Amino acid sequence: MATENTSLLRLSEVVKITGLAKATIYAKVANNTFPAPIKLSERASAWIDQEIEQWVQDRISFSRNNTAA
Repeated sequence: MATENTSLLRLSEVVKITGLAKATIYAKVANNTFPAPIKLSERASAWIDQEIEQWVQDRISFSRNNTAA
């Protein structure tokens, strides 16, 4: 849930944070494996920063827990 400290990230920022390509982000959104953006206007969308940060942390945890020692 959004709080007063919530920031919205535009696509270029999400690309930088995740290292994913734009097309990959939208494909993952379509497959429900990445947070969906919210509509800001008819032509503008953004992602909630906390949802992107949680997705990154989940990927780190998954990677660390599934790596052979």
